[in-house]
Amino acid sequence: MKNLFLVVGFYFVSNGVVAQKSATTYNQDSTLSITRDARYDELVDKQKKQNLHNQTMPGYRIQIYFGGVRQKATELKLDFNSRYPGVSAYMTYAQPNFKVRVGDYRNRFEAQKFLKEIEGIFPSCFIVPEEVKLPPVK
Repeated sequence: MKNLFLVVGFYFVSNGVVAQKSATTYNQDSTLSITRDARYDELVDKQKKQNLHNQTMPGYRIQIYFGGVRQKATELKLDFNSRYPGVSAYMTYAQPNFKVRVGDYRNRFEAQKFLKEIEGIFPSCFIVPEEVKLPPVK
C-alpha cells in the first residue's frame, strides 16, 4: 500500500515539473534562440518595479553628532546646512540618542576627502557605512 502511494505521488510531482510553460525568443539576423521559463519575464518586471521604489545604494556618510540632546542635534544640523548648503544632512533618532549624519558618498575615498574638510569645524566626526541616496543621473 505504501509503495502504491509512493508511485502515485512521484507521478504527480514529476508531471508537474514537466508541465512548465516556456517562451522562446528568436532573432532575425542570427541563429540564436533563447528558451526560458515564462515566469522569468514576470520576475524581471517585478524587480524593475521594486527598483523604482528603492532609490538607495550602499555607501558612506559622515556622522557629526551622536547624543541624547535633541536641541544640540538640531543646532548642529542647521549650522552644517548653513556652512555647506550643497551637502545633505540627516537627523535620525535611535533610542535614546540622536544622530546627525551628512553626505551621500558612493565610496570611502569621497567621504574621506570631505571629512578632512570639516574635521576642524566638527571635531568628533567620523565615517559610517549606510544606505545613501542614488546620485543624480547626468
